[in-house]
Amino acid sequence: MVAQIAAAPPMKRQYTHREILEVMSGLMLAMLTSMISTSVVGTALPTIVGELGGQDQYSWVASATMLTMTVSTPLWGKLSDLFGRKLLFQTALGLFVAASLVAGLSQNMGQLIAARAVQGLGVGGLSALAQVILGDIVSPRERGRYSGYMGAVFGISTVAGPLLGGFLVDSDWLGWRWCFYVVVPFAVVSFIVIQKVLKLPKVKRSTSIDIWGATTITASASGLMLLLTLGGVEFEWNSFWTYFLAAITLLMLALAVVAERTARNPILPPRLFRNRTFVLTSLASLFVGMAMFGAMIYLPQYLQIVKGLSPTESGLMTLPMVIALFVSGVVSGKIVTATGRWKIFPVVGLLIVATGLFMLSKLHVDSSEWLIGFDVAVLGIGLGLTMQMLILAAQNGSELRDMASTTSGVSFFRSLGGAVGVAAFGAILTNRLRDEMAEMLRAAHIALQGGGDVKLGSPDAIQQLPAPIKNIVLEAFTRGLETVFMVGVPIALIGFVAAIFLKELPLRSASAPPPETKPLSKDDLVLAGLLLELIAQRIERVNGERSALLTAVARMAPPDGRTERERARTVAHNVLRPTSRALIAQAAPPQKDLVSGGITQ
Repeated sequence: MVAQIAAAPPMKRQYTHREILEVMSGLMLAMLTSMISTSVVGTALPTIVGELGGQDQYSWVASATMLTMTVSTPLWGKLSDLFGRKLLFQTALGLFVAASLVAGLSQNMGQLIAARAVQGLGVGGLSALAQVILGDIVSPRERGRYSGYMGAVFGISTVAGPLLGGFLVDSDWLGWRWCFYVVVPFAVVSFIVIQKVLKLPKVKRSTSIDIWGATTITASASGLMLLLTLGGVEFEWNSFWTYFLAAITLLMLALAVVAERTARNPILPPRLFRNRTFVLTSLASLFVGMAMFGAMIYLPQYLQIVKGLSPTESGLMTLPMVIALFVSGVVSGKIVTATGRWKIFPVVGLLIVATGLFMLSKLHVDSSEWLIGFDVAVLGIGLGLTMQMLILAAQNGSELRDMASTTSGVSFFRSLGGAVGVAAFGAILTNRLRDEMAEMLRAAHIALQGGGDVKLGSPDAIQQLPAPIKNIVLEAFTRGLETVFMVGVPIALIGFVAAIFLKELPLRSASAPPPETKPLSKDDLVLAGLLLELIAQRIERVNGERSALLTAVARMAPPDGRTERERARTVAHNVLRPTSRALIAQAAPPQKDLVSGGITQ
């Protein structure tokens, strides 16, 4: 009887394997398109700057996208709670397509940077909402089966982007503008697929928006990004602007804490930070993002400048990492689905990431392609075991009502880590490169005309430098990149420590379909509905006295720091009462026998 009642009104639609794959095809195509758009520009930037001018704004073409992607990630998750996953995902796609077209039509660097910033807003929505939608349609226990494919999208884009960019830039009849146009048809196809196959149930949610929280979180993240991006380049570290941006960042962070504690529906609910799993997965994701983006952004510089490879060849050299990332992600996902055990993968994965970064730090000018391929494959294995598992762990440890906030929060910290890693590693590389070249030029008794530094152009231009100077530049780049990769090692190890302290909570499974049973009669359905309504009313009337009923109902919600009474009332409001109405409506449709909104006949 109890089993029949529980099965009568499905609390959450169960998607078939085929339906999940259909939805994932649209999600993965959108993510692949957006990630390619971020990686394709690296190959084309020297040509773009040569045509549009503005060498001093070179780094902002990439930084603008990363900045807006990072600060918008938590906003998309919250907005999808208010307006629906599907609508917001398609909105992000539309924003991305429009910005891509404007970027391709840009006539100066200012227009291009602005378009890239809007592109970042779209990319932030696509990356966050793809994970949220996957969490909506697949239980944590089954999610490992599919998460490897999502993780592999990032790796594939790191190869497809540079390869595609090299082909388009070198093409006589296309050119660099097609680096932005080429992603548009794929995004349109993804939009159509999502429209056709994604059918999520309508859920009544609060209509309030945390404007103050959105403003302060965005301002705090923006201040930090501006400080890391411009510090040491546009102004000295020991300067007014450094202290001003640092003060703004800390002030906005403090105001964000106040805003989130007082908001009715906060973007990042404070209760998330009382959840040990969320805090640890966010920390691990932060350090994974720093190590991953910091290493992967500067690896092409080693391949193109030090090894003299073309953009297409450097893209092919990262293929071992993509294959390793894909295979390790898929295999680990299937093992998680089969066993329900997940903690070992981020722990081992982060240790392998640290090992891979250490191996990359030992590369030099004469390193063979086989050694480089092996090193990046090791890094790929670690990333494949780690990235999606941290999302899975965070989602599994959260309440269903916090699924979007949890997913976008972890994605936010990973993106923030990536932004910090790129900025910090860039500063390390720039300073080390300048110092090493100056020292080696003095040691070789080479005096440059005007007494200035070596003017570094594109990789092709560096290869055309006179032999003595070229050798100094290549050696300086090698030493600078060695420092970059070595700094990534302790960062990955800190993430490893955070993963060790994760508690391996059992993965939630979707309710298995009940065995063949005799259908409940209409009287049974009404009786069950009335019983659930009485339980809900009883829970709401309980004040301070102890109640076994209250304790039993509270256990239906995962522990999150709230009191037993608060959790029981949440279950009564969100589960028992909707189920009661659904049962009664199934027995006697509202338009015939029931008064809307009540259970009176």
